[in-house]
Amino acid sequence: MLSTRLDSALATFAARRRKSIDTGPIPSSPLNTSRATVELFDSGSDHPCVIFVPDGPNVIANYEPLVGLLRERFRVVCFDMPGFGYSTPAPQYDHSLDQGAATVIAVMDELKISSAILAFSCANGLYALRVAQLAPHRVTQLVLSQTPSLAAMHAWSKRIVPYAVHLPVLGQVVAWVARRQAASRWYAAALPKASATEPFKNPAMHSLNHGGCFCLAGVVQGLGREDVRRFEQISAPCTIVWGDLDRSHKLTDPTSILALVPHAQIIHFQDCGHFPDLEQPERFAQVLMQCAQAATFPSNQ
Repeated sequence: MLSTRLDSALATFAARRRKSIDTGPIPSSPLNTSRATVELFDSGSDHPCVIFVPDGPNVIANYEPLVGLLRERFRVVCFDMPGFGYSTPAPQYDHSLDQGAATVIAVMDELKISSAILAFSCANGLYALRVAQLAPHRVTQLVLSQTPSLAAMHAWSKRIVPYAVHLPVLGQVVAWVARRQAASRWYAAALPKASATEPFKNPAMHSLNHGGCFCLAGVVQGLGREDVRRFEQISAPCTIVWGDLDRSHKLTDPTSILALVPHAQIIHFQDCGHFPDLEQPERFAQVLMQCAQAATFPSNQ
């Protein structure tokens, strides 16, 4: 597919600017998989594992507060999905549910993680749901932020993302040219009014200015091709954390996720926008720890 090859080529071109990857206080390193060179942080311990995936343009560095809060009780893994941050997608990576889920499982296999809590957000939560569907024994809990149903995500994308970005090839070019501007503007729209955007925006802009990528068109097109009937028989315990002040999702029904996971618990962070896990890390950590108390973790050794 020409659009996926173009995404890969542009991300590879950007990567040539990297002299070294500086993710600040969270050191990361590349992990080669068949679908991407994945940039990854692993706290490395025998504790139960929780895996975070940033919701682009957020990157690994945005998760410093949560890593600090959780690493004494969990093995904390955080990696950029292919096409975001410093994770460079392979030419065949199409951001489909299956490709995204396979990437998550490949990372778990490489790190010898038998099962984990998947704490993903927004569209990435759909990849977590697909992992739970394809490999239920690998997922002890789903703790998802700002993830609606696939149908609701399609509607959100049509409302929020410019039409040109939905078009293969043209979308890749438009998203590449506008990636810094789009990332900067996104924080103003996604966070509550009067919120300081710099603590969230600065790590993302640092990444983009030092060879990071933001393949927005790829994920919009990849998930846009998915049939809304893909999800069935998801049995993993699931908690949804929803930021009520997310203006981008003001027309999205957070209970739409119940069409995919009828047993999901929905917790509202009434003072948060699009990133409740990052805006209120202490509160989110408490939710995650409460979920973990009910989880059964096989040995990750």
